[in-house]
Amino acid sequence: MILELTNIQTMALAVLVLYLGKYINNTFNFLKENCIPDAVTGGTVFSIFTLIGHEANLFSFVFEDTLREVFMIAFFTTVGFSASIKLLKKAGIPVLMFLIAAVGLTFFQNIAGIAMAKVLHVSLLIGLATGSLATTGGPGTAGAFGPIMESFGAPGATMVAMATATYALIAGSIIAGPLCKRLIEKHSLLEKHKNSNSFETSGEKSETLITKKVIPTGFLIIVAMGVGSLISSFLNSLGLVLPSYIGAMFAATIIRNISDYTGKFEIDLDIISTIGSFTLAMFLSMTLMAFKLWELKELALPLVIMLIGQTILMGAFAYFVTFNITGRDYDAAIMTGGHCGCGFGTTPKALANMEALTERYLPSPKAFFVIPIVGSLFIDFFNAAIITFFINLVK
Repeated sequence: MILELTNIQTMALAVLVLYLGKYINNTFNFLKENCIPDAVTGGTVFSIFTLIGHEANLFSFVFEDTLREVFMIAFFTTVGFSASIKLLKKAGIPVLMFLIAAVGLTFFQNIAGIAMAKVLHVSLLIGLATGSLATTGGPGTAGAFGPIMESFGAPGATMVAMATATYALIAGSIIAGPLCKRLIEKHSLLEKHKNSNSFETSGEKSETLITKKVIPTGFLIIVAMGVGSLISSFLNSLGLVLPSYIGAMFAATIIRNISDYTGKFEIDLDIISTIGSFTLAMFLSMTLMAFKLWELKELALPLVIMLIGQTILMGAFAYFVTFNITGRDYDAAIMTGGHCGCGFGTTPKALANMEALTERYLPSPKAFFVIPIVGSLFIDFFNAAIITFFINLVK
């Protein structure tokens, strides 16, 4: 039996799947403590349900996914609004150095994925699916680029990317603690550390949004998406293979920086963030519930090997590169743990890692200043460009 769902029905089911994931995450502490997104949990459970139906030849679903792409483009447009050149300059050298480390890691993650795929005799695009689009990018970027790689003849690429992203969310926490403990003890960093007030966190985001600003902000996102579609069409006409959201990210970035430098209009980042969270949740839920898990049968062993390889790379890079490039002090050690989170998971995962470490050792205002700026604002932008480069290289 084939069940065909319309756009509206697909969107409604995605919401139910999302709340299923929220219920499961709240029930099992392991999932909640490891910051597994509700959409990932619910979507994975639903895809297992569809796998059972497929294997038993009982039922299957066909989803209309037009709105999924709209939600995806809207989310990455909100990411573009975060890319402020003025803020990057103001943040100074510590942010720049960590950004260099984060960008460097994305190159190595993609090179490692391609190299392991070649050794294992699987599609290079499948290897790329275990690279920075899933590790540094997390579930959102994995879900966006997976279909592009599938369109170039890599079936299962989306599922591989999402499986890698989900694995990374857990592994990023497991490796952070031992690495930082080793660095702190080996270099006697606690004895050398002096508390400094030169860095302060920006504080908690307001829970109250001003209603009269919500509609203009929503309209601004839509305008950026429209202008972005023209930019994407132009870039595609040049023969470049780009995800559909790239143009919208560029447009949003241009609008954000015009706002910063002219002051002619204001962009409410709290509203931008809220809309981004909503669209990401819907996009992930709609993407994950449509997974065809049976396409992973032949990739099981190669995927395990590639995941182990990426884990080793993340640990080695954080220990030998991130720590050294960010100052070789206590703050650098905490940022190393944070990098294990955002370089192998998401920014919330990075903050969770650092909270656990500073609770055990000493506070690190500098780390909590640097990581959110790079992880939430800049790395997604750079990562998208790097992934696009590698896709065009191996397609």
